[in-house]
Amino acid sequence: MAISKLKVNGKLNEGFRTEIGCSHNFIVDQPKAAGGNDEGANPMEVFLASLPACICAIGRIISNQKRLNVRAINVDVEGSIDKDFLMGKTEEGRAGFTEIKTNVSVDADMTQEEKEAFVEEIERRCPIADNIVDKSNLKTIVN
Repeated sequence: MAISKLKVNGKLNEGFRTEIGCSHNFIVDQPKAAGGNDEGANPMEVFLASLPACICAIGRIISNQKRLNVRAINVDVEGSIDKDFLMGKTEEGRAGFTEIKTNVSVDADMTQEEKEAFVEEIERRCPIADNIVDKSNLKTIVN
C-alpha cells in the first residue's frame, strides 16, 4: 500500500469568500442572493465538481493503461440536498447530499457492455466516488 497525503487550505475573511490554497488556487463563494459576492462556485458545487473531474481523470488513466481509444468522456452530476437542514431550519435529515446521480457518456469504439465495464472500473478506482460511497475518517483539530 502506498499512502500519499494531499493538502489544501481555506481562508475565510469577510463575507463568504474563501480562498482555497492548493496546486491551483481558487475562490469559493456564495451567490449574491445568498449574501456572497459570486466570485466562485459554492462549496456544494465544488464538491460535486470533483466527481466528474475524477471520473474523467481516472477514465483517461485506465484508457491509457489499456490502450483504449477513448475520444471523450462526458459526465453530468446532480445532487439532491435538504437546504432546510443546512440552514438550521430543521433537525430532521442530514447535512449531506441525499442522492447523487451521474450520467456518464463515453465516446469510444466500444459496445454498450464494454462501456459499462469501463465505467464500473472507473467508479471502483475513483477516489472521489469511493469517498462518497464509503465513509472516510474525518479528524478535526480546533486551534
